[in-house]
Amino acid sequence: MSPYRTSLDSLIDSPKTWLITGVAGFIGSNILETLLKFNQKVIGLDNLLTGHLSNLEDVQSVVSEDNWKNFSFVNGDICDIETCHDVTRDVDFVLHQAALGSVPRSIEDPFLTNKINIEGFLNILTASKDANVTSFTYAASSSTYGDHEALPKIENQIGKPLSPYAVSKYVNELYAHTFSVNYNFHSIGLRYFNVFGKRQDPNGAYAAVIPKWISAMIAGEEIFINGDGSTSRDFCYIENAVQANILAATLSQNIKNDVFNIAVGERTSLNELFVLLKEALKESGLDYIRDPIFRDFRSGDVLHSQASIKKAKNELSFNPSHNIKEGLAEAMPWYIKNS
Repeated sequence: MSPYRTSLDSLIDSPKTWLITGVAGFIGSNILETLLKFNQKVIGLDNLLTGHLSNLEDVQSVVSEDNWKNFSFVNGDICDIETCHDVTRDVDFVLHQAALGSVPRSIEDPFLTNKINIEGFLNILTASKDANVTSFTYAASSSTYGDHEALPKIENQIGKPLSPYAVSKYVNELYAHTFSVNYNFHSIGLRYFNVFGKRQDPNGAYAAVIPKWISAMIAGEEIFINGDGSTSRDFCYIENAVQANILAATLSQNIKNDVFNIAVGERTSLNELFVLLKEALKESGLDYIRDPIFRDFRSGDVLHSQASIKKAKNELSFNPSHNIKEGLAEAMPWYIKNS
């Protein structure tokens, strides 16, 4: 039996109370679904700035009525310290997913990114410390590697940030470290690499590339590629991210403040991704016949990204269950149904 399955089974035998910030978002709602299916009590916090109640309704539709009764939703903001104190009271595990994502949005409005991602992070970190929660796991980001060009990315080798968003996520790691040093309050940061899957919003100017392209392909619209298409990413299916969060929370007593890459350890170019999406759609009975349109490279982005997941494997027992092809095959019916 895998360490992840062992952790899930132990939770059934000894249910815990969890707080998920950003619970109505893409990653938060998927973590919620898994925890509820394993009979956990979950408090969810979200101000619905980028999250959607429809994500919570989707979760409700796939869990049992008894499971759903274990969920309490709080429409609130991590930027309000009193709200953070309220939701962390009597909580065992905190999974902090709330943030204002997107590199381009952070370049357009660095003040809002700073307020939510840094001030908000400090609020929930402080409240969790004051509540003496058992563990605090937070969503870090591969953007922290900045202009460091070496591949694969290794946790202790980073460069200078290339966007306000990257700055904000790096500051999270710095705050986590100082709370460990000064208050003996330890955290685990998960540096996500391009997570994709069901409930990822395809709409808006800042949508992630996979849901945005799938939505456009289904509608028969043009696909735009920034640069020449050689830009590459380590695409990580949502189930891998859910696994990492649960492992980090349940194993946290053995790890004293650290960060881990959460990815697959593979690199896919945008040109390759375009082909993979066409093939996945065709297997679902949909043909996309247009060629992509290339345009200027996007400011603030790095050219290539690929993670070393050796550390997460060794210390968290993290073992990705899906590569990009497997993830797309599993998620495609949801994308098509909700397009």
